[in-house]
Amino acid sequence: MSKNPVPQGMYKPAVRFGDLIFTAGMTPRKDGVLLSAAKLTKAAELDPEAHRREVRQAAENALTAAENCLEEGEKIVQILSLTVYINADPRFTKHPRIADLASEYLVERLGPDAGIGARAALGVASLPGNAPVEIQLIAAAGKA
Repeated sequence: MSKNPVPQGMYKPAVRFGDLIFTAGMTPRKDGVLLSAAKLTKAAELDPEAHRREVRQAAENALTAAENCLEEGEKIVQILSLTVYINADPRFTKHPRIADLASEYLVERLGPDAGIGARAALGVASLPGNAPVEIQLIAAAGKA
């Protein structure tokens, strides 16, 4: 198992109930340090790829937390829900393009069937530490 993301408060990175795994919202932190702080502005719509590293790190943190809830011989068999919170200026409107970066990461790691589930991409006024993105997953565990 990979090292769990470092919690930034009093919570668990993920919890399991039956075959369902619910992750906390994960920001793009590596070893507890935020990769960058930014609000996505209208200018970010021209190049959402500029935030690829941060989105992928947040998605990796969420998937790692989920995978650390697996028992021996299990794997993530389906992402049921992906929620992408974007620290967005009110004029920013390309939320799906930012969320696609997270979806791409999950497909790379889990394959097109297991990596794609229902999804919401939401713009919010702020995120912890002024993180550009926060990602939460609900996943199903099953036999490998």
